[in-house]
Amino acid sequence: MPKKLLLAALGIIAGCLALLSAAGHAQSLSAAGRNWPVFGGTPGGTHYSSLKQIDRSNVARLKEVWRYDTNEAGGLETSPIVVDGVVYAYTPTQEVIALDAANGKLKWEFKSGIVGLQPARGLAYWSDGAKGQGKDKRILAGIMNYVYALNAATGKVIPSFGDHGRIDLRDNLGRDPSLQSIALTSPGVIYKDLIIVGGREPETLPAPPGDIRAYDVRTGKMRWIFHTIPHPGEPGYDTWPKNAWKTGGSANNWAGMSVDVKRGIVYVPTGSAVPDFYGASRIGNDLFADSLIALHAETGKRIWSFQDVHHDLWDRDLPAAPALLTVRRNGKQIPAVAQTTKQGFVYVFNRLNGKPLFPIAYRKYPPSTVPGEVAASEQPLPTLPAPYARQRLTADMLTDRTPAAHKWALAQFKTFRSDGQFVPFSLGFKTVQFPGFDGGAEWGGPAVDPQTGVVYVNSNDVPWTGELAKHTAAPGPRATYLSQCSVCHGENRMGSPPQFPSLAQIGQHMTREQIAATIHNGRGRMPGFPNLKGPELAALLTYLQRGPAKDFTSVDKPAAPTQYVFTGYEKFRDPDGYPAVKPPWGTLNAIDLNTGKYVWKIPFGEYPRLAVQGIKNTGTENYGGPIVTAGGLVFIGATDFDNKFHAYDKATGKLLWEATLPFAGNATPATYEVNGRQYVVIAAGGGKDLSTPSGGVYVAFALPQ
Repeated sequence: MPKKLLLAALGIIAGCLALLSAAGHAQSLSAAGRNWPVFGGTPGGTHYSSLKQIDRSNVARLKEVWRYDTNEAGGLETSPIVVDGVVYAYTPTQEVIALDAANGKLKWEFKSGIVGLQPARGLAYWSDGAKGQGKDKRILAGIMNYVYALNAATGKVIPSFGDHGRIDLRDNLGRDPSLQSIALTSPGVIYKDLIIVGGREPETLPAPPGDIRAYDVRTGKMRWIFHTIPHPGEPGYDTWPKNAWKTGGSANNWAGMSVDVKRGIVYVPTGSAVPDFYGASRIGNDLFADSLIALHAETGKRIWSFQDVHHDLWDRDLPAAPALLTVRRNGKQIPAVAQTTKQGFVYVFNRLNGKPLFPIAYRKYPPSTVPGEVAASEQPLPTLPAPYARQRLTADMLTDRTPAAHKWALAQFKTFRSDGQFVPFSLGFKTVQFPGFDGGAEWGGPAVDPQTGVVYVNSNDVPWTGELAKHTAAPGPRATYLSQCSVCHGENRMGSPPQFPSLAQIGQHMTREQIAATIHNGRGRMPGFPNLKGPELAALLTYLQRGPAKDFTSVDKPAAPTQYVFTGYEKFRDPDGYPAVKPPWGTLNAIDLNTGKYVWKIPFGEYPRLAVQGIKNTGTENYGGPIVTAGGLVFIGATDFDNKFHAYDKATGKLLWEATLPFAGNATPATYEVNGRQYVVIAAGGGKDLSTPSGGVYVAFALPQ
């Protein structure tokens, strides 16, 4: 062939290949738009969809098109993933299900034989092909302390993964696996052929370290580990007491992570170290607790980190995966990461080097008055954006719902210490935590619109109180209760329902065996306590069933080394059960992260019993996050009491549509496309309002055909 003809032919071939490549890329982008293949919508945790069939002009016509009832009670917090016309999700007991995304019919279900009693917020998907379109397609499912690899088409276990199809997260932590409590409540994240995981852990000692681990998706072998409680020679080791890595616990990632796939960086938010509220056993700043950590996804090596709470005494875990976005500054595009917090702050950093994109001020705070405690002298606060939750409870903020409620609230308030954030808890009187222990922001996470740089975050705005008391119990079952249980259920076993139920009458509605199983395995917000066994467990069970008794035999271990214990979470509510402060009790916020200014802010949620009295737009506590779409919409359920699913105009915050779900939609929705039709699906399970039943139903909506 003549040279010119050869060159021409090669040019034609190259052009064809380029066209095929472009077509393939366009197809993969289209598939990415049609699917919701990652918890959080995208690896960067944006909760964003490019779909726009449903938009401002037609969303009011949205109708329910299918629902799938798991026929289980207990509530759902799952954000489903959707790949190629299949919805993958959990039931309340952590059976894994695959549904036809067009009609909600069951395709397969996986029953592990383990009754899952912890929250299960989502699954992970991996395929060996480019853009997730290979032949080997897997669902990675956390069920309690295990991670299973399932065939995405059949739901069958893949036996070559780990130990006959699963790995045990209690292993490889440097502690006796049989005594560890860990559960994968938020899914691991995928980077190439790795699944990177954290885990939920106890709020009291003993607890395992919150190490971040990466496993080979094909084999289940551990490839790397990052120690959040540093070992000797590792950065941060000097911020803990010597050898804390052997005995300390938590500083864990339970909220999920985000991945910059292009740059190979995983962003890991962590929670507090234990014990939560009395830190004499962990004097120091406690790196890498309460930190946002950027790690090389391939190796686990730290790139940068930021600790948002030093020596946490307030249980201020970073509650959600951060969102990756591009911020515009002075005509430049800056790769950024935005982290929401329980405190009501949004921290925004250059995600390559950790440089703050808004100034951070370090403020001084008072020392602790509790013997043995050394509170951090200062804490970092972003100067912008302004907090999305109120920061200090004052007398003029107390409820005026009725004169009687106001009088009661004022009398209570006069007994409190209320000096704002980061005031250490004291002995003998209650200190206000505002926002409360449930935020501010929670695990639902924010949504980010990449077109505008606006972040959407829902927030709780209710004060709680807390105090410490001296651990005076002699060795015995009460000492065990105070060291392991009182942090949630209170010194007097009354709890703070619904988040922390009362145990005062537990013997009347649970058998001894059921109580023991719950202690070992955990349930709902409660982690498991496998360390309690034998005579120690038997005595605790008797104590819980019968209450304090003088004739209990001391069969406990020696009294816990913790000299002071938290007396329990207490929400500041009036005698009728409503928050004892003026509304809003929950908000939905839109914040421009280019400028740090608010676009809009609205009350979010209602109490039906107040709404019928004409008291509307109060806002309520809310769990579950928003998603945002190119159609100009923000979809969110989340509100605890009104069972509503909402669509708002993302530009103005105007409510454009809402539907009533069978139970509260305490989960983050997902949106996807099948056969040219856009759907929005949400899990409805309730469980936050104890006056109403809970369940487990997936409900999907679409425009009429």
